[in-house]
Amino acid sequence: MNNRLAIWIGLLVLAAIALDIWVYGAEHLVFLGRKFFTLLDWLAFWR
Repeated sequence: MNNRLAIWIGLLVLAAIALDIWVYGAEHLVFLGRKFFTLLDWLAFWR
């Protein structure tokens, strides 16, 4: 993956998150963030 493609993918992800916050609010992102950190802790345990 070259730098140009990585930048475009990053911008696309940020735009999708911004659109999601604008349409639905940020409450569910906090929930998903907490679940993501729980998943990271679980994966670190099994590593």
